[in-house]
Amino acid sequence: MFALTLVSGGVSLSKQKHKGLTITAIGSIPLILVLGNSMLIPILPKMKSELDISQFQTSLVITAFSISAAIMIPILGYLSDRFSRKAVVIPSLTLYGLGGLLAGAASAWFDSAYTWVLAGRIMQGIGAAGTTSMAMALAGDLFKGGEQSKVLGLVEASNGFGKVISPIIGSLLALIVWYAAFFAFPLFCLISILLTIFFIKEKKKKAEPPPVGQYVKGLVSVFKSEGRWLSVAYLTGATCLFTLFGILFYISDVLEKDYKIDGVLKGGILAVPLLFMTTTSYITGTKIGKNMKLMKKLIVIGLLLMTISFASLVFFKQLIPFFAVLVVSSVGTGLALPCINSFITGSVSTEKRGFVTSIYGSVRFLGVAIGPPIYSTLMDWSRTGMFLTTAGLTLFVCLLSLIFIKVGKKEEGQNKNKANEDSLFEKLQYT
Repeated sequence: MFALTLVSGGVSLSKQKHKGLTITAIGSIPLILVLGNSMLIPILPKMKSELDISQFQTSLVITAFSISAAIMIPILGYLSDRFSRKAVVIPSLTLYGLGGLLAGAASAWFDSAYTWVLAGRIMQGIGAAGTTSMAMALAGDLFKGGEQSKVLGLVEASNGFGKVISPIIGSLLALIVWYAAFFAFPLFCLISILLTIFFIKEKKKKAEPPPVGQYVKGLVSVFKSEGRWLSVAYLTGATCLFTLFGILFYISDVLEKDYKIDGVLKGGILAVPLLFMTTTSYITGTKIGKNMKLMKKLIVIGLLLMTISFASLVFFKQLIPFFAVLVVSSVGTGLALPCINSFITGSVSTEKRGFVTSIYGSVRFLGVAIGPPIYSTLMDWSRTGMFLTTAGLTLFVCLLSLIFIKVGKKEEGQNKNKANEDSLFEKLQYT
């Protein structure tokens, strides 16, 4: 499927095939990452009862993974700029798999299993730090222009596809034993490692990487000139992931507690809003190209749809109407994320891209990390308050995007053949 997506006239069949395999390999990296949290969502209530832990402690299984990833992502981003993306991705996936083994072994055989599960999740989080942001950086390195946006759309779609299938996979594995999902991680990681080794061919660096001091100065200059819109873009990505995992945490609890739904059926229900998000992400990524005005418009529309959906959920408690309204927010997320990804990935030249996309990865992980514990607190406080607070947040981020991302026309006669020729932001003017 990936190979057919980017076919253009005059390209040889072998080149098309190689490009398709490269995209598949890149897409596998964020797919593995998503399994780390989404596959565990359906089993959290069972974990809570089996390990005899509180609701807050249960949420920390997600948070420990995400916080450790958020801390490590900028460090691995720098290392990927200094050495290579693959030099970071392969050890990261290896550590990710080992963390799954530790968590699974602890659940099966260790006393005080919860502590060891958290240790395994921290290992997985550190490994996860070298996944999605590296995949985005690779897409930026290896593809240009409208093709780059298509690949980034596929990366986000792969991320979303992982969210769709992972609750189902987690539920199926739980039929064997509740902690079986932990033992599945090494297998998934091995597949992605092999794809990365054989099908991702990075370009050789033409020059030695700059010293740390010079590198930091360059990054400071990037954030001085582009920091305002970058901050808003980062916040938008984090908000999308925060609300997504917060709502999934809420739904997982409600389905089991109020509707007595668990197992594969529960995984299938959790997959419904994610399927809408994934489909929208894929379509958005294939259509936006380098159209800056369209990207900004879709970000604003997406956040407005999320706001309307979350505010309306206050009035719906029956399962089918609730999900019918919820998928509107999923469509909104699917509109916003690919556009944000394209903005951020194309914002800087290749030698700084790893760090800038890694900061983005960090804030996305922070959004995931704080979602479950905050929603756990909001659930205890007020259902109505939870949804209205969420709607208020997305509306606020929508207004920030509207104000701080301004798209202007490129000046006549400007030379395109500059060092930043791979930057999507050659058309952007900032407030």
